[in-house]
Amino acid sequence: MRAVRLLLFTGILALATAAHSQAPAAKPEAAPAKAPPVPLLWKVSDADNAVYVLGSFHMLKPDDYPLSKDVDAAFADAERVVFELSPEEMASPTLGVQMGQAAMRTDGTTLDSELTPEVAAKLKAWISANTEHLQKSGIPAQALQMFEPWFSGLMITLTEMGKMGLDPKLGLDAHFAAAAKQVGKPTEGLETGAQQIAFLDGMSKDEQLQMLAEALDESEEGRTEMEKLHRQWREGDERGIWEGMVAEMQVEYPKLYQRINVERNDTWVGQIAQRLETDKDDTLLVVGALHTLGRDGVVHKLKAKGYTVERICSACEGAGESGKN
Repeated sequence: MRAVRLLLFTGILALATAAHSQAPAAKPEAAPAKAPPVPLLWKVSDADNAVYVLGSFHMLKPDDYPLSKDVDAAFADAERVVFELSPEEMASPTLGVQMGQAAMRTDGTTLDSELTPEVAAKLKAWISANTEHLQKSGIPAQALQMFEPWFSGLMITLTEMGKMGLDPKLGLDAHFAAAAKQVGKPTEGLETGAQQIAFLDGMSKDEQLQMLAEALDESEEGRTEMEKLHRQWREGDERGIWEGMVAEMQVEYPKLYQRINVERNDTWVGQIAQRLETDKDDTLLVVGALHTLGRDGVVHKLKAKGYTVERICSACEGAGESGKN
């Protein structure tokens, strides 16, 4: 599941979870006995305004709420909220249709025709064991044979994450989209659904097949790894996320990492800089956590451009900014 972990933390999975579940955002029940997640939150500012950058996890559990007071304060201070995709597009029923159309096989072959006998057997066994879960998601069990490997790999991982109790309707994107709507704050998206679908559909065949094979392999190990990532996100562990995932990703998926993380970050830095220079309002920017981390992340790149950058974290006073990873 290493490729899907990369997609999770770069925000592409926000697209997949939006398409996977069009139900309205659920209202999580507070769990006061559990400390709020330590936020991956930075304030990037110039002389007259600021952009709060919040690293998101796109599928969460009810007891991940309430959020840190730092995050609530950033939301209260911001006049607008910006996401990777606009809430209107994330909630649109056409998004899932567009994604399915892009992933549909058009040459008359089945997915099995691309797989080794070993992977095909694992896929058959997984489908047999998860027919009910797939049907709840609106996907007939054998329909995975009609799609490209990247789509089937994503659906397998989303299903497994759902079995762990992680819910796209509780992700930070859904939470803040609902919160902004409730108080009338304007929202925007950095990208379109079509752009994000193109990132996925543009994966090489080798990347897609590797991604599918990893999603099927070692389901228990994959669950353990995803739980570890969720825990690291809750702990605001920049270095743990970076060293535990990104070094591996850069080696195993260098082109994918460059395409969906580095290149997009560079584009977003330009958009954020323009907002800081021309907009007097403060903004909360909610993006996949990996976009905030390391020397490839928007936080480090904005600091390098001369903006004032500070980590906002009452629970981790003295924490350094992510460019040190």
